[in-house]
Amino acid sequence: MSKLVTLSEATNLIHDGDMVAIGGNVLHRAPMALVREIVRQGKRNLRIVKTAGGMDVDLLCMGDCAYSVDAGFISYETEYSLASHYRKAVQSGQVIGNEHACYTVISALRAGSAGIPFMPVKGLMVSDLIDANDYFTRIQDPFSGEMVTVVKALRPEYAIIHVQEADANGNAYIEGPLFDDIVMSRASKRVIITAEKIVPNNKFAFSQNKAQIPHFMVEAVVKVEKGALPCSCLPNYDIDRKHLDYFKSCETKEDLLTYLESCEKTDDRR
Repeated sequence: MSKLVTLSEATNLIHDGDMVAIGGNVLHRAPMALVREIVRQGKRNLRIVKTAGGMDVDLLCMGDCAYSVDAGFISYETEYSLASHYRKAVQSGQVIGNEHACYTVISALRAGSAGIPFMPVKGLMVSDLIDANDYFTRIQDPFSGEMVTVVKALRPEYAIIHVQEADANGNAYIEGPLFDDIVMSRASKRVIITAEKIVPNNKFAFSQNKAQIPHFMVEAVVKVEKGALPCSCLPNYDIDRKHLDYFKSCETKEDLLTYLESCEKTDDRR
């Protein structure tokens, strides 16, 4: 059964207050077309999960969509400096920044994918993270009696993931680094896929390239060419620096609306 929908229809599935895990890593293979549509639709109070984020989280904060962010790192990498909208939102108290190390986000998602309430994390017995984030605590190891730091499971309502190829049934294939997208898809209750290309339904059955995200985990698929721009989606395209510079120059809500309007044609919301 085909799960192909429009960008607007896929975004309608996400509700205010949902926990949403975002695939990709910093400026690479982030589902930017879907993130922009979330901002256009005015979703509110989303609890964002991202191991290492950049423009995606920054844009959601500028659009007043985020209630909290669980992440190990939010920035534009060395060349593009800090994520100013995220930083301002956290500093002002508009957004709750739940401090993590990248591996503790992954551990929390692994716990969610396994259906268990928490996951032990080594190396945090003496750390400010434990006091700064309610997702951490210490418990006694029932076998050794030693104290162990654990992180609470993350079980997002949705994972939104951009891939190079998917079929209409929802099987999705990622070329190149998987980042943390696979564990996100397993930890989340539902998955929305945006894809550069829709392939025949039997392609993955007869190909050496098997779908890493199977159809039964996926609720909706959207065909969006260049759906990661201005982030990269290699080998299809690299970071669009001019586009990124344009967004980085946005400071007001009017600037944001103008930016979103400029992306309408590329995002293909039909």
